[in-house]
Amino acid sequence: MNLDFGQIIPSLPFILQGILVTLRFTVLSALLGFTLGTLLSLLKISSIKPLRWFAEFYTSIFRGTPLILQLALVYFATPQIIGYKITPIEAGVFTFSLNSAAYSSETIRAGIMAVDKGQREASMSLGVAYRPMMLDIILPQAFKNILPALVNETIALLKDSALVSTIGVLDLMRRAQVVAGQTFLYFEPLLVVGVVYYVMVMGLTQAAQVLERRMRRSD
Repeated sequence: MNLDFGQIIPSLPFILQGILVTLRFTVLSALLGFTLGTLLSLLKISSIKPLRWFAEFYTSIFRGTPLILQLALVYFATPQIIGYKITPIEAGVFTFSLNSAAYSSETIRAGIMAVDKGQREASMSLGVAYRPMMLDIILPQAFKNILPALVNETIALLKDSALVSTIGVLDLMRRAQVVAGQTFLYFEPLLVVGVVYYVMVMGLTQAAQVLERRMRRSD
């Protein structure tokens, strides 16, 4: 094995600039996915059947097809269908947000259903309207219970974000590919990026474990 990390040292700043791109993409997709996932979870427990059907169908579509297919459809088909030339980063955030919403909606729904039904019944008997009941009483407790699971969803988003390199986003993965093409060295830049991903994922994992321990102590 003949490794030459010396040739990629000048390219390290270029590669590491992808950390900010990857983190921004992940955070934005996670926040949008969480917001939409919350709305979907409320539709899934709605008493209105068409709303429940829509939410379940939405979830089945995004959970039943490959993420890279969804990304390709959004990026390549959007200009053809609506005439809008979507940028790679827009396509990535849009696709990952919709996909994340499908998965997080199931987690959030489970968290809502885990809250003691007696609290809902007590709120209704006191005349508390549905919206303030959910916002002020039910959802805060649900989010507390599912926070570690939501962090795990964010970790999955971080790792899957490497897929946006396939449509030209200059994230960590794409920058490693650019350096590999310039130096004709593939193992070294990919190994560097692999280490960076590992450090970020382990950091989020540790944060999730700390949050979980603190929540257990607060209970």
